[in-house]
Amino acid sequence: MSKHKESELVSNRRAFYDYEIIETFEAGIILSGTEVKSLRNHGGSLSDAYILISQQGKVLLKNASIAPYRFGNIFNHEDKRDRFLLLHKREIIRLKNLSQEKGFTLIPLSMYLKNGFIKVKVACAKGKKNYDKRQALKEKEHTKTIQQAMRNRID
Repeated sequence: MSKHKESELVSNRRAFYDYEIIETFEAGIILSGTEVKSLRNHGGSLSDAYILISQQGKVLLKNASIAPYRFGNIFNHEDKRDRFLLLHKREIIRLKNLSQEKGFTLIPLSMYLKNGFIKVKVACAKGKKNYDKRQALKEKEHTKTIQQAMRNRID
């Protein structure tokens, strides 16, 4: 029996449609108390979010929306504030080098709970063109029809 308990809180499903994922990293995130409670109630969105690395080597999650906690009162947080991500120095250097290459961008794929801590899955991705998206949809439909035919096959 595994002691690692993971549950996805927020995901960026649009990222797999718009981007080709090259490499992924796991990062910690600095949150306030009401943000954690709101995320546990699945009150967040990563649809327009991106990741920026500052000159000082700090990694920021920008434009990620975490809904205000319903019972937060005056202690509630801002909806779309910048949040710091926690990574090892070698991972930050790797991300910085990848993001400086032409056509690559850093995006969050999901936020999930791992052993009581909220983690962010960060991806280095390359944007897809429209014809790439159409090709991916054709392949997906093709595999779907093959699977349906295999299920409906009579022995």
